[in-house]
Amino acid sequence: MGRIQEFDTTEVVRAARGIFWQRGYESASLPDLERATGIGRSSLYHAFGSKRGLFDAAVQSYLDEVVRPRLRPLTGGTVAPDAVENYLNGLRSALIDDTSPAREGCLLINTAGAPIGRDADVARTIAAYRDELRSAVGAGVRASAPALDDARRAALADAVTALVIAALALVRVVPAEAARGLDTAVALVREGRRTTGPQSVAVR
Repeated sequence: MGRIQEFDTTEVVRAARGIFWQRGYESASLPDLERATGIGRSSLYHAFGSKRGLFDAAVQSYLDEVVRPRLRPLTGGTVAPDAVENYLNGLRSALIDDTSPAREGCLLINTAGAPIGRDADVARTIAAYRDELRSAVGAGVRASAPALDDARRAALADAVTALVIAALALVRVVPAEAARGLDTAVALVREGRRTTGPQSVAVR
């Protein structure tokens, strides 16, 4: 007879996600993970196969529960003209809030600078995340400044995406600089809007 699981997998993954987010994969010890999740090593291995399996589940949880809800106004059927600016301002507020998990930066961007970031599967996940972010920002820029030509729109979306990534990378060390970078991103978006005038657009 198989072992009966006596814990909520989703809650265990969320608890482990917090440890990986704060400490990184390499520095998150098994005792740390056991304490955070409230279950023993054998149960973790039975459910996830390995520490790496638990990390992969935590990354998926991070994308589904942290990243994508924040990006949703930029990825729906219709994107409002102010959606990208609202996203940037909301992210800024989170980054300067001492009680917010966002003060730990981005789990995936943090991972990119760690040894595990050189793993091929992890690198692909990080690259896909960057592409997802760029696509969402691009949709927001298109809604905010639809009359910009393709080249200028792409340049603006690239610049805003780069500023978001930089802010997420910097917030642990210099949160004021992270906030300033997002202020610059908002200024760029507003400049594009003043140049062209906004309208809502459907995502295609």
